[in-house]
Amino acid sequence: MTKEPLQKPTASELEILRVLWMRGPSTVREVHEALNEKKAMGYTTVLKLLQIMTAKGTVRRDEGQRAHVYEACQPATETKRQLVSDVLQRVFEGSASELMIHALEGRRTSKKELEELRRLLDEYERSAR
Repeated sequence: MTKEPLQKPTASELEILRVLWMRGPSTVREVHEALNEKKAMGYTTVLKLLQIMTAKGTVRRDEGQRAHVYEACQPATETKRQLVSDVLQRVFEGSASELMIHALEGRRTSKKELEELRRLLDEYERSAR
């Protein structure tokens, strides 16, 4: 079973995790370059965040090469599941329907996205039987 990180990732840490999930194991420089495509962030800031994330158990560092290589400890789906589960319990008292209603009311949802949600709900219902 995948080890759950001790602390939830911050917004900046989630940005770094997205890079690592997309690229796979990466050096600080590679993460820094990917992040700077969207917004400016200093190299030392990225390095410090990766060091903090290593201490938290969110990423692991391979020191076998000259440039340290970082990778996410958990796949994206597991981290997202844990974050949603936390919000579901703390904010919506465990009610998935309340969570969905608020998520859908909070922004404009395309017809394609609604169709995909219906398909996923139907698929979930079939597998739960």
